[in-house]
Order: sequence, then C-alpha cells, then structure tokens
Amino acid sequence: MLMGALSVCCCCSSTRTPSHISRFLYSLRRLPTTSFSSHSLLRLCPSPSSAAPSPPPLLARSFVARHNMVRVLDSVRLTDLEKRIFDTLKGALVHFNLHTHLRVAGGWVRDKLLGKDCYDIDIAIDNMLGREFCEKVNQYLQSIGEEARGVGIIRSNPEQSKHLETARIQMFGVWIDFVNLRAETYADHSRIPTMEFGTAEQDAYRRDLTINSLFYNINTNTVEDLTGRGISDLKAGIISTPLPPKQTFLDDPLRVLRAVRFGARFEYALEDDLKKAASDDDVKHALASKVSRERIGHEIDLMIIGSHPVKAIWQLADLHLFWIIFSLPSDLETTALEETERLCKDNLEVVWELMNYLNALKLTGEQRRICLMGALLLPLIAFQYHDHKKKLIPVSTFIIRESLKMKANDADRVVALHKSAKEFSNLTPVLLSKDEGLQNIKSGIDCREEWEDSEYSKKAVQAGLVLMEIKELWRAAVLLSLVISHPVVSTHDLSDDDKHLNLKERSKQFLTIEEVILGLGLEKVWERKPLLDGNSIMAELGLTSGGPLVKEWQKRLLKWQLSHLSGTAEDCLEWFRKNRVKKLRLN
Repeated sequence: MLMGALSVCCCCSSTRTPSHISRFLYSLRRLPTTSFSSHSLLRLCPSPSSAAPSPPPLLARSFVARHNMVRVLDSVRLTDLEKRIFDTLKGALVHFNLHTHLRVAGGWVRDKLLGKDCYDIDIAIDNMLGREFCEKVNQYLQSIGEEARGVGIIRSNPEQSKHLETARIQMFGVWIDFVNLRAETYADHSRIPTMEFGTAEQDAYRRDLTINSLFYNINTNTVEDLTGRGISDLKAGIISTPLPPKQTFLDDPLRVLRAVRFGARFEYALEDDLKKAASDDDVKHALASKVSRERIGHEIDLMIIGSHPVKAIWQLADLHLFWIIFSLPSDLETTALEETERLCKDNLEVVWELMNYLNALKLTGEQRRICLMGALLLPLIAFQYHDHKKKLIPVSTFIIRESLKMKANDADRVVALHKSAKEFSNLTPVLLSKDEGLQNIKSGIDCREEWEDSEYSKKAVQAGLVLMEIKELWRAAVLLSLVISHPVVSTHDLSDDDKHLNLKERSKQFLTIEEVILGLGLEKVWERKPLLDGNSIMAELGLTSGGPLVKEWQKRLLKWQLSHLSGTAEDCLEWFRKNRVKKLRLN
C-alpha cells in the first residue's frame, strides 16, 4: 500500500519539488497503518502550488495513547440555529453568484464530533477576505428583510504571532468570525510569515493541532480531514501537530500552551515528539520573546478556569516551561527554584482537590479562579522585589501584572487573599476552641472595656475583621489557610490512602471553621454600614475634622459592632459615650 501511494505522488506533476515529496512522506509516516485508503492518500498528496515549509528528517511517532478510544460521531449534527445560519450563508453565495467555499474551522468541528455544544464559529473562506464576504452577507440579509449588523475587524499583528485579519459579524444573535484560507512562507532570517491566499489543505497543515485542523464544508455538508490525522487523533486521544512540532511551535510559540491546554481539557496524551519540541531551547526562547504576555496570560487563565487546571500546570512544569511562563523579576535573588515550583504545583493540587471534595462549596466561577491563582502562587508569599520607584512589591503581583499581563485587580485580590489566608491560619486555634458561653453575648449593651475578653467576642471580632477585608473571598482564604497551617508534603510521595486522609482532615477543618463563622452571624458582615459614621463621631468628640482620634474610635466601634451584631445605633452611641468618659478619667 505504501509503494502504491508513492507511485501516485510521483506521477502527479513534473513540476513537483523534493519538498513536496518530503512533506508527503511525513504525512504518510504519521498515518495509522489501519487507516490507509486510496481516497485518503490521494487527498494527502499536495498540489503543485503548495508552498508549505519542508519538515525536518522524519522522527518516529511515539506517545502514550489512551487505553479507551474516544467516542467520535460519524457526522456533524447541526442545531436549528446553526442550520439557519449556514443556509443563510449559502443563500448569500447563490444571490451574488459567488464561487466561494465556506468551511467552519477548528474547535467547532472538533467539539461537534465529540457530541459537545459549541458557539464559537470560525469560518474560513477560500477566495476573498473575510470583511469582503461579511459585507456581501449584510447586503443579502437586507435583501431578505433580515437585520444587518456592522462588521467588526480584528487587525493582524505579526509581531505578536497574530497573523490573520479577522472579520466579525453577528447573525441571529451569534457572533461569527470570518478569515481567509492562508498559506505562510517564512524567510530564513525571520519568524514573521508572509501571508497569502492558500488552499484548504495548506491551511489545515498550518493549524496548531491535528484535532483542530478539521473543516466542516458548509457547501457540501461534510467533514474534511485534510491532514489525515485529525479524526484518528481525536479518537485515540492524542495531541499532535499536522507538521513537525518544532517547526509548528517556532512558527507560533503560543501553540505550545494551546497543546498543553487542550491536552488537559480533553485528558489527551501529548505526543512524545511534541513534548520534546516543546522543551527545546529554541522554542522556549521564542515563547519568552516572541509572544505577547497578554496572550500567554490568556492561555493560563483558560487553563485555570478549565476542567483540569492541575494537569495543565503539571504539564507545563514537566516541559520545563514553568518559570518561563511565571517569570520572576530580573533582579530577584532566588534560590531553591525547583522546590518552589514543586510547592506551587502541590498547593494548586491540594486546593483543587479540596474544592472538588467540598462539592457544595459556595464559590462563584470568578472566586474559584482567584482562589486557584492564589493557591498556585502561595509559596511566593514571602517573596518581594523593588519596583522602579524602589517600593517593595509582592512577587505574585509582578507575575500577575507583568508575566501574565492579567488585570491589576487580579493581583490585588491575590495579595489580599494571601494576607487573609495567613490571618485565618493564625486565627484557626481561636475559631476551633471550645466555647461554652458562645451564646452568652448575643445582644444588648456591654459597657465594660473587657468585652473583648469573652470567647464569643474574640471570635466574632477577629474573624469579622478578616472578613471585612477579604469580603466574598473569605471561603477561598480559609481554603488557603489550611495549606499554610498544614504545609503540603509532595503529593507524589503520598499513597492514595494518605492523600485521602489528608483531604478528609482538611475538609473537616474547613467545614468546622465555616460553621463557626456562619454561627457568629458574620456572613456578608462587610455589607453592614457603621452604626456611627465619621460625622457622628466628630460631633461627639467636638471636632470639626477627622484625624487619628477619629480613626481610633472608628476601629473600636467596629469591634463593638462585630461583637454586637444585633445592637442598634442607640446601643452603640451609649457604649461610646460611657467608654469615652471612662477613657478621659483614666487620662
């Protein structure tokens, strides 16, 4: 069968160059021996006009495949809305007599074959720019009485590996991206490609992964696997690249992170050649220097909010990419980076497992994201550096703001989370102590300065002050405090029984602390307004402006309010007046 395939290729055209034969041989080498057919071999044979880069010498394909094949559908099943959209697009082709092929590319095809819903529709066009076709679609929509929307343009940015201009249009409430099929040629001295119109096959081979190289041809209502590997890798649970992985990664180094993310998301195995290429020094340098930190941060964000964040971060570490992604300040003196990396991974794993074990944990998706970022960066809690103003800044702030270019608010919340987690860790013995008189001070006025000595008040005040700072992230802070209170032993050194025991103990402690805080009535305590505001305090003190004395009384009154949650403004004022008189007498 292989010899027959070679004869087909060699008989195509006298203009075929050795690079085309080399690419064809590479494609054949990557085909599973059980999937050869004359049809698939003919489709793999590149056209004489193909200009795809030549692969390096062939490497043996090796990987750890899934034990069970993934269930993949035989065809794409369209929803009523998708059918309406595609029929409208075909109507535009007929209306303007366009000889254009429309192909849905990438993730939508993959997810539909896996039986999953997908609302991210990217359409590749073979003979015009996306914005030109969008204008035609809008004209057609108007001609049939449908609402036409403006066309959005996302400009290309080759310097940051964003090579394609994308046009966006909304149809029937769904945003759709249009881009032309492309071929890329690279000069020896540059990693920025020259873009030109290409064939569907050329476009498929330029995709990041084989499972993302599939097309759904809207014109013919068929799935096209032009690399010959997309469907078979999808079934086998393999992450691989259409072209040799090092070449693919140097073309766009962000593909390394996408390979890791998709591998974790679908629990697919990374091909051994892919892992070797991802760990290559040239690829690591390109990832650090060529790709914008915003795009890197976006990929990490998608990993963290994904279904298997621990798998993704561990894979980055296994590929020796951890400190390239989570880069540290250049002037920071660091030691034991390997141990710090291990702690980052292990902390993330412990907190992630706690989250899943406590399936009733009341955290929103956004709170889970911040909690997991906080867990990942928790071992760096004591690390600081001097910024350009010589101000001491937490290293976690540098990583989030500079290395990942995430929102500044994310850095602030992670720092606050670390601070509150440390406070909860110190407070845990108090919260877990037996309190026989817990119900003794529920309301009313306690004019003694010694009210803070009560066990109930001590818990209410100290826990309440932490909650006032961290607000709705307090459960996340308690989770991280359990890691601080009980430092993580390498999770890979523990047996499954020990892991389960540690998980069970931490979960029990979390639930106990949560119960105490809720029992104290502190849920959403940060939403309560002060019973006496600053103006009232100044009036009582006979002052016309604020100052240290007003701030001191604000703090004392806050503590009183936390220990007397059912107290009224009148109660608070009476306590304030009596204690002010007492303090004046003492002075």
